[in-house]
Amino acid sequence: MKTKSSPAGGDISLVYSVRLPLSTSTVNHVVSLIRAHRKKIRSRWRTLSDGRIAVIVLAHLRNDERLADLAGGASVSVSTVRRWVLEVIGLLAARAPRLDRALAKVAKDSGCLVLLDGTLIRTRRRTGQANRKNYSGKHKAHGLLFLALTDAKGRLLWISSARRGACSEITAARYEKLCARLREFELGAIADLGFVGLDDGESEQPAVITGFKASGGKRLSSPKKVVNRLISSLRAPVEHGFASLKTFRILTKVRMHPRHATALVRALLVLTRHQVAR
Repeated sequence: MKTKSSPAGGDISLVYSVRLPLSTSTVNHVVSLIRAHRKKIRSRWRTLSDGRIAVIVLAHLRNDERLADLAGGASVSVSTVRRWVLEVIGLLAARAPRLDRALAKVAKDSGCLVLLDGTLIRTRRRTGQANRKNYSGKHKAHGLLFLALTDAKGRLLWISSARRGACSEITAARYEKLCARLREFELGAIADLGFVGLDDGESEQPAVITGFKASGGKRLSSPKKVVNRLISSLRAPVEHGFASLKTFRILTKVRMHPRHATALVRALLVLTRHQVAR
C-alpha cells in the first residue's frame, strides 16, 4: 500500500477575504513604523508594499491567522512572513512604556492610584525539564505570567516581562520591585488577594492595598467583607484592560518561542493603547 505524503487539495489555491477589526489609524501607525525602519536600514525594495505587510502582520496578531495561510495568500514564503511579524513586533515593543516612565506620567497627571493584577498567557506544552517550569498550578495550564498596571479607568499603562508559569504573582512583583517604585513616585496600587503580604513597608502607609484573607479556619468579620467588596469594585477596571489586550487572538495560545513572548505582549500593549485612545 502506497502512502501519499503530499497535502490534500487540488492544484488551485483558493483565497478568501476576512474582516480585520482594527481602525485605519492603527494600520497607518504600523505602516509608518515599517516605512521608517526601512529607511533606517536602507531597505530599498520588498516583495510587497508596506501597507500590505502591515495588514498581513496585523491579521496574524489580531485574528491569529496561520503564517502558512497568510504566506499562501500573498504568494510569499512562510519564513518571509515570519520575518515581517518579528520585525513589526520588535518595532512596536520598543515603544512600550517602561515602569518608571509610566509611573512618572501618572504622578504628573495628578494621579495617586494605579491598579495591579496578573494574568497567565497560555503557551504550548514544553518537553523535557522545561515542562514543569511553565506549568501553573493555579490555572492548571502551561503558560507565562505577566503583571500589568492600569489607571483607574482600566487603560493599560505597563506590562512586565514574562515570568514562568510556575511563578506566583507576588514573586513576580518582588522581581520588579514594585513597592519601591510606587513609593518613589508617591503612588499607591490596589490589588487582589494574590498580592497579600507583598508590601513589607510600614503598615500605616502601604504602597499596595489588598483585601483581607481568611486564615486558620476563621471566617471574616462583616467589616472586613465590606472592605473586600469595596476593593473588588475599585479594581474591576483592571480586568477591562486585560480584556482589551486579549482581543488579539494570538494570545489565546502563544505558539512562537517563549523568548519572543515579552516583546509580543508589549507590542500588543502599544496597539491596544493606540486602538483605545483613537
